Amino acid sequence: MKEILLKYMTQFTSLSEEEQRTISEAVRIEAYKKGAYLLRQGDLPIIKCYFVLKGCVRQFVVDESGKEVTSNFFTEEQAIPIFNDQQQIELSKYSFMCLENSILVVGDLDSEKVMYNNYSQLETMTRKMMEISLSEIQDEFAEFIRSSPEERYKAILKKRPQLVQRVPQHQLASFLGMTPESLSRIKKRMKND
Repeated sequence: MKEILLKYMTQFTSLSEEEQRTISEAVRIEAYKKGAYLLRQGDLPIIKCYFVLKGCVRQFVVDESGKEVTSNFFTEEQAIPIFNDQQQIELSKYSFMCLENSILVVGDLDSEKVMYNNYSQLETMTRKMMEISLSEIQDEFAEFIRSSPEERYKAILKKRPQLVQRVPQHQLASFLGMTPESLSRIKKRMKND
């Protein structure tokens, strides 16, 4: 599993192999069972970040009517930032739940500060990874707004085909902004074409 982490350090830093090994041994890696929550909506969030080595984590909110609305899925080699304004104590607006047994790198503010002080290139790596993630989110949001439900499904098949097999259809439909019935019709229509 640590090979994935080492890949990112090699890609975004010029740390020596020894420094990379030292860092990979120092980071906290935890296993989570399917159904485990990293954070629940309404809880007071602790500032943490996660990096998925293996598994799938869903970000969702339960609206006023009790309906779950999925806003993201995080899979291998994706960071899951959980931010809370330190000046303002605010309850979490989202839940993050493991859809599969997952193995995650877990970072907290204190351990990150120590690592950044010891290895300044890690802060640069984190910033670059967050810039890439933000850019992807912006592109996905713009595409979501201008596309039809069928175009959104085709985009998922092209960009993240594993999601179709890994997540329940009703959660995928919610993520795509449609009902499960609409998603079924789109799948059937595409299969017949």
